[in-house]
Amino acid sequence: MRYRSLVYYGAVALLTLGMAACGEQKESKGAPGGASGGARGGRGGEGGRGGRGAGGVPVNVRTMPVQRISVQRSVELSGTLVAPDQARVSGEVAGVVLDVLVEIGQEVRVGQELVRLDTAELNLALQRAESALRQTEAQLGMATGSNRMPADEEIAAVRTAAANREEARAQLSRAQESFNKGLSSRADFDTAQTRLKVTEAAYQAAIENVRALKASLQDRRASHELAVKKVDDAVIRAPIAGAIAERPVQRGEFIRENTPVVTIVRMNPLKLRTAVQEKYANMIHRNQEANFQVEPFPNEMFRGKIQFISPAVDQATRTFNAEIIVDNPSAKLKPGFFAKGVILTRKDDAVMAVSDSAVSTLAGVSSVYVVKDGKITQQPVTLGVRQGNLWEVVDGLKGNETLASSRLNELATGVSVEMDTGSAEGGGGRKGAGKSGKGGGRGKREGGSK
Repeated sequence: MRYRSLVYYGAVALLTLGMAACGEQKESKGAPGGASGGARGGRGGEGGRGGRGAGGVPVNVRTMPVQRISVQRSVELSGTLVAPDQARVSGEVAGVVLDVLVEIGQEVRVGQELVRLDTAELNLALQRAESALRQTEAQLGMATGSNRMPADEEIAAVRTAAANREEARAQLSRAQESFNKGLSSRADFDTAQTRLKVTEAAYQAAIENVRALKASLQDRRASHELAVKKVDDAVIRAPIAGAIAERPVQRGEFIRENTPVVTIVRMNPLKLRTAVQEKYANMIHRNQEANFQVEPFPNEMFRGKIQFISPAVDQATRTFNAEIIVDNPSAKLKPGFFAKGVILTRKDDAVMAVSDSAVSTLAGVSSVYVVKDGKITQQPVTLGVRQGNLWEVVDGLKGNETLASSRLNELATGVSVEMDTGSAEGGGGRKGAGKSGKGGGRGKREGGSK
C-alpha cells in the first residue's frame, strides 16, 4: 500500500515538471516579438502601438496630400414616364364601320385615316341640303355656287315692286293735275292715291321677303356645309401624331356619335413626372439636366431637361411636382415606365477630397491621420459625396495637411511614423522586418491594408 502511494506521488511530480518546462519554452518563443514591439497579435491592440509609437520603432507609412476635385451636385429623382399628348379619338357621326385601317402599336401621322364609316344616308342628307340651297339661290337670282350676295335692288321681285310703285306715283300725279283742272272726278283722284299706297306696301313686302331669303340662304349654306362635314367625318382621321394604344372597334360594327374608336399616344418626346422634396426647392430650375435609368434597359442612361415646375408644395407629402422632357426618337421608352436617377443641380470646383485608403471609419465616425513632424494626429472628418475612390471632405481639414494612407489600424495620436519610400505596402513590411525580426515584418504587412 505504501509502495503504491510513492509511485502515485512520483508520477504527479514528473507531470508537473513537464508542464512547467513546456510553459517556459512557449514564453521564450514569444519573447523576441515582445522585445522588438512587433508581435503578430498586436497589430490592432494598444500593446502593439505602445511598442512602436511611444518611444519605439516608428511606423513606416505611405502618405498623400489632400486633393482638390470638381463635384457635380445632384438630387435624386424617381417617377413615371407619361405621354404629353394622349387622344381618345371618337366618331362624330353614327354609322356602320366599313374598315379599320390601323392596328395596335402602329405609328400614325396627323391626318392619317384611321376608320371609315358607311356614307349612304349621309350622302342623301347632303343632296337634300344642296337642293334647298340651290332653290334659295335661284330665288335671289344668284349664280350656282356664287358667294356674292346681291343688293336688294338687284332682286327681280324688288325691281318689279319698285317699277309698280313708280308707275302709281306717275298716275297719281296725272290724276292730281286732272282733278285740279276739273277734268276728272274726285273718285279717280282717290283711286290713284290708293293704288300708290298699295304699290308702296308691295315694294316694302318685296324688300322684307328678299331679306328673309338672304337670311334663309345663310341657314341653307350652313346646313349644306354641315352635311358636307358629316360626309367627311365618316372618315375618322388622326388628330395627333403618335402610336395606336387601343383599337376597340371592329369592322361591321354600328357606332353612335362620340363612340371612341382608337386611342393615340404621342411617343416623342415623353414627360418624366417626379416629386421633389421641398428642401430642394431653391435648387431646382428649368433646363437643368436629368439622368435616369429604366428597368428594361438597366445598362443604358437616358437624359432629359426640366421644363415645368409646380409653384405649390403638397402639404401631405411635402413635395412639389416637376416634369422633365425626354427625347424618344427611337420609341425605346414607353409611357408608364418607372424611372430612377438624378437631377444635376450645380458643379462645385476645388472641393477638398481624400482617398478612400486614407479614411478610417469606426462606429459611424470617420477619421484621417494627419502626419506632422513625424507624429500622428487623429482628426475626425465629415465626409460628403464619393467620386470613384475619393471622398469629399465637408469639415475637419484645412486642405494643406499630409495624411497617412497605409497601416491605419496601427496609428493613433502621438504615434511616431516615418515616410515609406517604397511603391507598395509590402515594401514597408520588408523594411520593418530588418528591425523587428521576421514576425514583426509579417505583422506590418497585415496591418498595412485598411
